[in-house]
Amino acid sequence: MNRRTILAFAAGLPLAGGLPAALRAQSAPPVRLRGTLDAVSADELQMTLRDGSRTAVKLPADVHVIWLTEAEPGDIKVGSYVGTAAIPQPDGTLKALEMQVFPPSMRGVGEGTRPWDTGAGSSMTNGTVGSLVKANGRMITITYHGGEKRVLVPDNVPIVTYEPADRTALTPGAHILISATQADDGTFTAVRIAVGKNGLVPPM
Repeated sequence: MNRRTILAFAAGLPLAGGLPAALRAQSAPPVRLRGTLDAVSADELQMTLRDGSRTAVKLPADVHVIWLTEAEPGDIKVGSYVGTAAIPQPDGTLKALEMQVFPPSMRGVGEGTRPWDTGAGSSMTNGTVGSLVKANGRMITITYHGGEKRVLVPDNVPIVTYEPADRTALTPGAHILISATQADDGTFTAVRIAVGKNGLVPPM
């Protein structure tokens, strides 16, 4: 997997290439499927979603796969490039539901803030840690072009980072997060798949 692929996955961005129909589908917001991989073949996987339902997802030859691995709280420090799915607090700050600490090669990926789907009013914010105060968790400031967010990072939130992977990471029992397109007939086609390494559950 090249650097461009990893950047596109982490940003939730479409990748160029493929058939015109695929490009048209990628212009729509991606569908995120979270759950456990049940079975995989050359061109399709079966998964159980978190609500207990099951679905099939088509696997194109160029599907992009990436590992998610555990990171440490100490990896969140001033100057590091991070991302967080978070929910708003009454005082205007955000409360992190998870944290992603990007490797140096991924600095700048997905910079900014945008809506997410992990709770009412949730958002995904990527940027540079500008300040950090340790007290009942970590209160950090995430700065990005055109703005900043103050984010409370509780001590118990999962913290992850990225590693390159390939299709061999797709093994039954793995916890996965799929960014997919959905056709008019309801079928899903995977564009990117994040696989939790060593049993990790993708938290975003």
